[in-house]
Amino acid sequence: MNKQLLIDNLRCIPDFPQKGINFRDVTTLYKSGECMKEMLDELEELYKDKGITKIVGIESRGFVMASALAGRLGCGVVLARKPGKLPTTVIKESFSKEYGVDTIEMHLDSIDEDDVVLIHDDLLATGGTAKAAYKLVEHFNPKKIYMNFIIEIRDEGLHGRDLFKGIELTTLITV
Repeated sequence: MNKQLLIDNLRCIPDFPQKGINFRDVTTLYKSGECMKEMLDELEELYKDKGITKIVGIESRGFVMASALAGRLGCGVVLARKPGKLPTTVIKESFSKEYGVDTIEMHLDSIDEDDVVLIHDDLLATGGTAKAAYKLVEHFNPKKIYMNFIIEIRDEGLHGRDLFKGIELTTLITV
């Protein structure tokens, strides 16, 4: 995989959404056909032999690659959404982020015990959002849970990966 291509196309926005946060904007990767192909080819290679039956995309940037990869792997997509966005019975989990507290929800009928689940999001920083998604998926007691992120941030003393000891977690690039 051409990691430098991804790094070169990644936009960093200082002080967004608040002062002191350096926001990594993956939309610059999504708008490049070359970057999309590079990321999707790598994700397919990582997960093609894992028996994935569902990919959980975390709101909202996680939906993009979760959906594209599901098309390649022939599996379903489950949405982990902000409160009030899903129309039927949900389970929910609250978590702390770098700049506040938030909640995510999933439909109660999203996953079953026969599923092999990949949780995907664009970014791993403190790990709060990902940990909440992991707890939601654990509720369903699937056969196996994998985790993937496009970007892992470590250059600002963030260690979100530490929340997932013993869980197979991959990232495409680390900054």
